[in-house]
Amino acid sequence: MFYREAGDFKVSYVDDSQTFPIKFDRYRYYVVLAVAFGIIPFIINDYWANALLLPFLIYAIAAIGLNILVGYCGQVSLGTGGFMAVGAYACYKLMTAFPDVSMFIHVVLAGGVTALVGVLFGLPSLRIKGFYLAVATLAAQFFLVWLFNRVPWFYNYSASGQINAPERDVFGIIITGPNAPAWATYLFCLIFLTVCALIARNLTRGTTGRSWMAIRDMDIAAEIIGVNPLKAKISAFAVSSFFVGIAGALFFAVYLGAVEVGEVFGIQKSFLVLFMVIIGGLGSIFGSFAGAAFLVLLPVLLKLIGVDLLGWPTDIVAHLNLVIVGALIIMFLILEPHGLAQLWRVAKEKLRLWPFPH
Repeated sequence: MFYREAGDFKVSYVDDSQTFPIKFDRYRYYVVLAVAFGIIPFIINDYWANALLLPFLIYAIAAIGLNILVGYCGQVSLGTGGFMAVGAYACYKLMTAFPDVSMFIHVVLAGGVTALVGVLFGLPSLRIKGFYLAVATLAAQFFLVWLFNRVPWFYNYSASGQINAPERDVFGIIITGPNAPAWATYLFCLIFLTVCALIARNLTRGTTGRSWMAIRDMDIAAEIIGVNPLKAKISAFAVSSFFVGIAGALFFAVYLGAVEVGEVFGIQKSFLVLFMVIIGGLGSIFGSFAGAAFLVLLPVLLKLIGVDLLGWPTDIVAHLNLVIVGALIIMFLILEPHGLAQLWRVAKEKLRLWPFPH
């Protein structure tokens, strides 16, 4: 009744293999995009931008990147925070060295630099996997944070060791710095998220994505049937790091404006993005959106309910947030390893049959 496919038939393979072959799904996503691009920019304010929308957009990009590596290729990584730092510092150096170049190019080039660093640290995945690969990426996390702290060139020899985003504009509209309007920063991040999601969706549905999933499911069998493990693993690290680097550049330049690497891109950031992927659903682009939305929205809801309505101390609410996230991770890993994305799939299946018995 609410979700029907009757009469939705295909007359060509191209129609059947499109990203959203069901008309209902296509219309729903068109509506979401129309609201995101055509309505929210006109009603957004600084609070909603800084508290919810910008963190969601940026973390969704990072979660998509990590999901490609962990969910689709099966390569465990705990270095997401370090790779976000690479994107942030690469964007800072590009912004200060080439002030006349568009911010779009700076962010994309920052993602490219992060992809190169990701490939370098992804080389051990050819020899090790599982827990040992997780430890290797964890070592990369600590090494990158140490490098950006100890080498003054990265922060332009600033006495404080902090990097600050200079004011930049796109088509005359300021998008970085304290004077940037909320709607402009929101649209800038939204464009990157939309493009990254479309790229990830098409990559995971094509030959590249199938080779990643073959390596994830059984790497020896994948190699026997002709999948090149070197190409598959390195490409997964490159694409994942590219998205994570873009997220780091946006997090620094558009969202925060000033960054000290140890405080912003520490190991907590790596775990936060990993929790988004676990709760949202491994091997699902939609799961990356769901996990990012959940973990960005949860602290805001707890603050509104716990602090503003019930009058609880702020530290109690912060600890309660950690307890809830930890309990949800354990619950999803045991009961539903595919996370919120799988719950959404089950709900759609029930809507297809409702009100008839299953």
